[in-house]
Amino acid sequence: MRLLVVEDNKPLLESIIQLLSDEFEVDQATNGEDGLFLAQQNIHDAMVLDVMLPEIDGFEVLSTLREGGSKIPVLFLTARDSLEDRVKGLDTGGDDYLTKPFQAAELKARIRALLRRSGSLTTNQTIQYRGIELLGKERDILVDQQPIKLTAKQYELLEFLIQNKGAILTKEQIYDRVWGFDSDTTIAIVEVFMHHLRKKLEPFGYHTDIKTIRGVGYMLSEE
Repeated sequence: MRLLVVEDNKPLLESIIQLLSDEFEVDQATNGEDGLFLAQQNIHDAMVLDVMLPEIDGFEVLSTLREGGSKIPVLFLTARDSLEDRVKGLDTGGDDYLTKPFQAAELKARIRALLRRSGSLTTNQTIQYRGIELLGKERDILVDQQPIKLTAKQYELLEFLIQNKGAILTKEQIYDRVWGFDSDTTIAIVEVFMHHLRKKLEPFGYHTDIKTIRGVGYMLSEE
């Protein structure tokens, strides 16, 4: 699971990242313009978004995302606690609203609730595609009820494909999601790992479900 946190208070941002990093991969931005750009890459499962931001505020960031068709779950995190601001945040397309100061446990609980409601995180943290089951809590994989071994990156790659089954994912999206914006590897690593993932699924016949979209990327589909 990859989160995006957009917060201009750097000490608070660092605290949030430290809090969430034990459970999620976390990307960050300190102004609305950068936050909007990162969110538009469509690689995050949820976003924690401050309202008072440099460049453009959180309301405008989310409004632009929703106008562009983004359905990313968004938790507004802000010092503003008036009813008017809460209503505006939800009307803009926000999914939840938490005011500062907040308790660490509540922030994590609200993020998990957003992920469950969006379908990214089920109650038992299991996602499924045909005969493939990813048991998120243990990070185990069952294929036709048989356990198989995947590396951590292979697991994340398969997870991202299943979460977006039927949709075309560009190589850039896959690279940014699985390896991160700051990775020192090159985008060619995507093809290498896709090859090895297909080999792991080949004995069960699911390797053909990973379609190569020439010049673009990949798609998981049985058709």
